[in-house]
Amino acid sequence: MALEDASHQIIADLLEARTGQTLTESRRWRISTALSGLFREFGIENVDQLACMLERPGEHRLATRVVEALLNNETYFFRDHAYFTTLANTILPELAKRRADSRRISIWSAGCSTGQEVLSLAMTFLEQPGRWADWKIEILGTDVSTKAVDQAKTGTYSQFEIQRGISVAQMLNFFSETPRGWQVSPRVLEMTRFEQRNLLDYPPSPGKFDLVLCRNVLLYFDPETRRRAFDRLHGGVANDGFLMLGAGETVVGQTDRFEPSPFGSAMYAPKGASDIGAVLGTMPPRVVNG
Repeated sequence: MALEDASHQIIADLLEARTGQTLTESRRWRISTALSGLFREFGIENVDQLACMLERPGEHRLATRVVEALLNNETYFFRDHAYFTTLANTILPELAKRRADSRRISIWSAGCSTGQEVLSLAMTFLEQPGRWADWKIEILGTDVSTKAVDQAKTGTYSQFEIQRGISVAQMLNFFSETPRGWQVSPRVLEMTRFEQRNLLDYPPSPGKFDLVLCRNVLLYFDPETRRRAFDRLHGGVANDGFLMLGAGETVVGQTDRFEPSPFGSAMYAPKGASDIGAVLGTMPPRVVNG
């Protein structure tokens, strides 16, 4: 194995050990690009020098910075808008029926990056004030990146970030311009909380969420790690709750913990739940998409 290949392997092993994400051969081209800022900051000339530094004792801070730089934190408000339409018009009304007694809904966004998905969910509820009056809505966002979670907690976004997925009306209704950037309204933030957490750890408190979103995260895992992730997600979803995955992800052939839900593509239910039986009398037959 060439020296550079061995160095790439050390960095890939570090990322996998810390996050579970696999840096495949086809993705290793981006290592130097993703770490270019770190190279300048630490005076590092190439990946071989970085690998040598990472092998030294006491380089925990540098290792953390490397992992943070390699993580893909791409996100934006209302990403894949059709999914949020499905949530607003189908999934949330169904949860309202199932939680009519408690009038409480808890949601977990796993792999929330810098928080746009979580805030988009909060805005979805706030845009339907009549339906959700007197309800307790709790939305938790978790991500393995401390840097991303720290930004999410501030609720402050640049002009570029605020323009991605947000309409002018939503921007004016839910954000205010400040010297630091666009600040989300307190009424949005108060519905949310953020934690740094690895998806492969045990589900966060309170567990058994009514809805879990884990979009565009599992595709970075190898099959065995993906199965472990599904086990963790299963432990975090209520028996009659929902799991939403990304467009390029599915449970089919990946896990026996979940099955497709008839409530829409990308929607899944815990295996054996009464999800399908509950809707046979209320919904017309349809093809279940995996």
